[in-house]
Amino acid sequence: MNIIAVVLISFGLFFFFVGTIGVIRFPDALTRAHGAAKCDTLGAVLSLLGLIVLKGFSPSSIKLLMVIIFLWIANPTATHMIARAILASSGRENKTLGESKDANKTELTIEEAGEVK
Repeated sequence: MNIIAVVLISFGLFFFFVGTIGVIRFPDALTRAHGAAKCDTLGAVLSLLGLIVLKGFSPSSIKLLMVIIFLWIANPTATHMIARAILASSGRENKTLGESKDANKTELTIEEAGEVK
């Protein structure tokens, strides 16, 4: 059990590290928000799962499971709202998030996201 917990916590720390590098290195606010959301969601969930495995079934593990569910709901929602605020502050508030210049495309390309600063 300890090995599984160590592996889960190590992967969680890895995602925190990679997400932090993404926040530092990515060129604009939208891609930085994406990196921060990934490290928060996946890194925290893996770390908390490692703690649950380490502790075993107990009231504490139920509380940690509730924290995981809250993180899965709150982090993507907060990141989405931050991205919408970035787009609104850049003067692109008439377009919905994910909409690009081409009507046939549904995703924002990196070049288009680079225009948002």
